[in-house]
This record gives sequence, structure tokens and C-alpha cells, in this order.
Amino acid sequence: MSTNYLISSVIAAAAMTCMFFSCQKSEDLKAGSTGDVKVPAIMTTAAADAICTAPGWASQNGGTSGGGSAAVTVVSTYADLKAAIQNTNVKVVQVNGTITIPSGGRISFQDQNGKTLFGSAGAKLISTDQTKDNSGIIYIKRCTNIIIRNLIFEGPGAYDVDGWDNATLDASSNVWVDHCEFRDGVDGNFDIKNTSDYITVSYCKFTYLKTPKPGGPGGSDDHRFSDLIGSSDSATADRGHFRITFARCWWAQGCVARMPRVRFGKVHMMNNYFNSTVSKSCIQAGFEANLLVESNVFENVKNPIDLMDNTATAVQAKNNTFSMVTGNTAGNGVNAFTPPYTLSILAASSVKTTVTASTGAGATLSGNSCSVL
Repeated sequence: MSTNYLISSVIAAAAMTCMFFSCQKSEDLKAGSTGDVKVPAIMTTAAADAICTAPGWASQNGGTSGGGSAAVTVVSTYADLKAAIQNTNVKVVQVNGTITIPSGGRISFQDQNGKTLFGSAGAKLISTDQTKDNSGIIYIKRCTNIIIRNLIFEGPGAYDVDGWDNATLDASSNVWVDHCEFRDGVDGNFDIKNTSDYITVSYCKFTYLKTPKPGGPGGSDDHRFSDLIGSSDSATADRGHFRITFARCWWAQGCVARMPRVRFGKVHMMNNYFNSTVSKSCIQAGFEANLLVESNVFENVKNPIDLMDNTATAVQAKNNTFSMVTGNTAGNGVNAFTPPYTLSILAASSVKTTVTASTGAGATLSGNSCSVL
């Protein structure tokens, strides 16, 4: 892993000093508006900290660069965060501190191209609502070329009411989610659906720290189901989509299932670490899934590779390590797709140390620093 953060911060500080007075004179930077959406009052004209090249599936189809070196808009309140996300002219958004999403205030991030959302050290987005309609933090729909990095998404805890995930990707493409932590989502932590494609999820941590609420109308008393790819077997429009890489991620304590559960997609599971002792299933191969499960580490879990009802297209297990596990550890005998990209694949013996390191999986960076795979 490499970072340009310190050098860029010095450059950014100098640029901010030089441009301070001109920034104050611009009406657009004084809580002005673009269309009907207000621009947050706090804005710098400094460039983003890093221009990073997305790895994995997000490197295909033209690549994923987010907002690139555009000016950074810094936000620390819900109102400013929502305005910055929904303003198509704002290309790089930095979140400072902890922002609580009000009940029913789930942010709709739609129909945009080329944007980066990242957190400074310790930045966190929190939802405390467990109801069906008012839960959730962010819903990303029909967006392309998006980077989300170094943020903690914290929900109120799992409750089977058919509520909202902490974050959802819907019909979006070329998205790189890097160094984020997703915890305690109501319905799930992070789901991907409706023909989304060319996605890379790297160095992310998924966990449940809060006791699940039982008695939901969905029937599960313990709905700590982390990540769903594809909403149903009948959603056949998803065929040919869901090309997704999960690299050096960590499914940690509290995760029960869906790490992830996959339908239809060509999904590369590479160098991930699974150690939730309450697990019932880890990687779940659903309808027409094509899975390459490569050089991962499974420790103290049940059903590391769940073949479910044997309707997957291909499940290939390659160079994984299993320690104190029960249940299936093999593929279905059919070779998976061959990735069209190149990644540096660690030996399984190095995965746990790398993923759990201080700059490993989770919101462990100090800003918009590059991750290298």
C-alpha cells in the first residue's frame, strides 16, 4: 500500500492559503445554489489528496477514477453532506467527524458521473432508525465512475422488517468502495443489485457489534446478513452483470451469513479474511453465480463456501486456507471465469496479517489515500 497523503496535504494547505480571498468572493461558495440544490458553505479549492487507479473489475469498462483532482468540498453536517452529494457540480466530498442521518433522511445519490466521497480520519455516518421505511444511510442509483473511501457506515442493528441497508448500489457501474467499514445495518450492511457492474470492494470491513432485534415480520430473529448481490432468482436482467471484485476485505465478528450471497455475477473473492464465530454461511453461491474463491482465509466459521441448492454456474476454490471450520470448503467442480485484470495476490499465509493490520481493512486511512493491490 502506498500513500501520497502527507505531500498532498502540504500542497493543499498552500493552495488554500493562496486562494482564500478569491474563494470568499465567489458567490457560488457562499451557500449559493446550482439548480435547486444548495452548495455547502464550507469549500476549498485545493485538489483532492490523491488520484488513484481502481483495481479489479472496476479497472475495466474504461476504469474508475471518481472525481479525480477536482476541488474538495468539506462537510461536517447532514445538510451539507446531502447537498454536496446531490449537487452534480461537486465532484469530491470530504466528510469530517460524525454525521447522524435523521429518521427518514437516507441520502439519495442518483444519476451522477465522476464523484469521490471520502472521510478524514475517524469520519462516520450513523443511522439510528430501525423502521422499514426510515432506515438506511445512502442509496446510490444509476451512477457511474464513483469512489467511496475511508468512511464508517454505522446502522442501529439488524432487524428483519425488510428495511434498508446501510448502503445500496442500484443500477450503477464502475464503482470502487475502498477502506470502508460497514456495521450493524438493519437489513444488510452493503448490497449490490439491479444490473450494477464493474465494481471493486477493497480493504473493507463488515461486522455487527449490536445485538440483533428479534421478532421482525420477515421471520428471522437474527438478520445479521451482511452483503447481498442480486435481489432474486427471477431478476434475469442481472445476467451478464455483477462483475465484482472483493479484495482484502474482512467479514468480522457478528456476521451470520451473506459474505456475500451472490446471484448471476462473475465475482472474484480474493485475499479476504472470515472469522465470525457466529457464522452459519460465509460465501453463498446462489442462482447462476460464477465465483472464483482465491487465496482467502477462513477461521472458526461454518460453511466457508455454501453451495446452497447447487444452482450456481461455477464455483472454483483455489489456494484457500481453512482453520477450525465446519461445513463445505470445496467448489462445485466447474472452473470459474478468468479475470481480465491483474492483481497482486498474496499467499493465504499473509492474508490475516495484511487484512487486520492498522492500515488494513476498514476506515483505517487518514484521508483519500491510494490503495494498491
